[in-house]
Amino acid sequence: MAIHAKNTSARPAARIRPALVLGLISAIGLSGCASSNYGSVSAMSANNAVERGYALAAGETVKVGVFNEPSLTGEFVIGPDGKLALPLIGVVDAAGQTPSSLGTIISTRLSEGGYVLDPKVNVETLAFRPVYVLGEVQKPGEYSYSTDMTLFQAIAKAGGYTPRAAKNYVVLQRSSWDAPKRVELEESVLQIGPGDTIMVAESFF
Repeated sequence: MAIHAKNTSARPAARIRPALVLGLISAIGLSGCASSNYGSVSAMSANNAVERGYALAAGETVKVGVFNEPSLTGEFVIGPDGKLALPLIGVVDAAGQTPSSLGTIISTRLSEGGYVLDPKVNVETLAFRPVYVLGEVQKPGEYSYSTDMTLFQAIAKAGGYTPRAAKNYVVLQRSSWDAPKRVELEESVLQIGPGDTIMVAESFF
């Protein structure tokens, strides 16, 4: 199953409302040494959630393809309630599913409803949630997500580190986590997922 990003252009901080950036910083609650208050995980551990598959969320656009059924194939936006309205089968809970698991749900609904005898369904993500890169970078703000994005690529989109940046860890807020986590960067390249918020702290050494 392929996952494609429709738009990889950056949306720099100048196009982000200052209140939004401040709100994200406040939500993470990172100031000075406050990052030590978060649970610490390795980049390898943080990567596991991304490698298991991207969880879909409200606002994302997906393409649902049903083999030999053009009337059931199209692009659909997941609503604010996390649901997807599809031909014949109606509303499906999409948020929290991976594209693969959503395809299985759609296939089952089509088969059990008697609409398609042996449905072959493929789901692709076309428009991902953006990522936010904040703190000690040259251009903090919102940036479009691209497939297989790494921390290095996200930092590059934000213009690179400032001279004050701490480069041995970041504080990461991921939609599948209950709270932000300090991610140690010594061992592995950190993979970024759609919707992640990355906070680069100030180095004190």
